[in-house]
Amino acid sequence: MLDKYPGWQPKYCRLHSPRKKSGARSAGRAARSGGAQRNRTLREENLTLAEVLAKYEDGAGTGVFTDGSAVPNPGPGGWGAVWVEDGGIVRQAHGHEPHTTNNRMELRALIEAFTMLPSDAEIDVLSDSELCVNTITRWAPSWERAGWKRKAGPIKNLELVQELLALYRAHPDCRLRWTAAHSGTRWNEYADSLATAWKRSTL
Repeated sequence: MLDKYPGWQPKYCRLHSPRKKSGARSAGRAARSGGAQRNRTLREENLTLAEVLAKYEDGAGTGVFTDGSAVPNPGPGGWGAVWVEDGGIVRQAHGHEPHTTNNRMELRALIEAFTMLPSDAEIDVLSDSELCVNTITRWAPSWERAGWKRKAGPIKNLELVQELLALYRAHPDCRLRWTAAHSGTRWNEYADSLATAWKRSTL
């Protein structure tokens, strides 16, 4: 190139391009960020209730915490709910179904949570299923107004959605909220342990 155009000077060298370095730095940051994100995401451990209490201390000490899962999905699964006040267990429940789905178990856990509460309760009910929380707090009322129909097609688990919506409305002072799954909070992990108790010989 320099022989053909005497005196021409390149603005930058491709081998040492600041653009290339910037891209490499971005890729490095992305890789590190992705690795950090993976490290922050904890896996389901299938701990006993006693092991959960010994291992975890963080998170809110008051609320009704719920969880549900199926392994594989669909497949056998379970649900769990624990009502906690100031760090003490007021009531807990869990169950198992031989063939189900994650969403059905998450909905069942919430149904059992509201069932164990008096109608005048004032407490947060927490689920790590954002889908279930949005279904009840945002979408189900509009489906109901439309005759339990939606443009996207049939409503999955309709009987559970209807049951849960009625219970949610019967507890007007309870707040249904989402919480992150497997983030190391004591009572969310405890609810997870209840939901997976069917896989263990020890509760």
